[in-house]
Amino acid sequence: MSTDAFAPSILLVEDDQMDIMNVQRELRKHDINVPLHIAKNGREALHLLRGEGGQTQISKPSVVMLDINMPRMNGLELLDNLRSDPEFVGLNVFIMTTSDLETDRLKARDLAVSGYIIKPLNFDKFGEGGSTVDGFSLFLDLLRLKD
Repeated sequence: MSTDAFAPSILLVEDDQMDIMNVQRELRKHDINVPLHIAKNGREALHLLRGEGGQTQISKPSVVMLDINMPRMNGLELLDNLRSDPEFVGLNVFIMTTSDLETDRLKARDLAVSGYIIKPLNFDKFGEGGSTVDGFSLFLDLLRLKD
């Protein structure tokens, strides 16, 4: 592991522009000023993480927030890819989706998500709606923004 200073960042994997703007608004509202990298689907996210497909490789993010229902490669397929890659197996991944299907929740749980959030995203209610985490404080801890 590198001894370089930790630089928190977020990778948002979302194809809906309104949802992207909602996440940006919520981050600003809670004074979370960290780099936010955006990928429109799972394949694009993998390209960013690995520096493939003409994309410049980003630093390993502190947190990945991803939607399930996306074109080309959906969120669960991306999560499966991440969990099978030794470099990314331990990434903190939060699912944010409109899907309340039990099959999606079970698959996400089996792939060791840090949280499962039903949209619309509202960090004030982060711990509600079936999230498997202890609310917003864990999200901040994962970003190492709290003392």
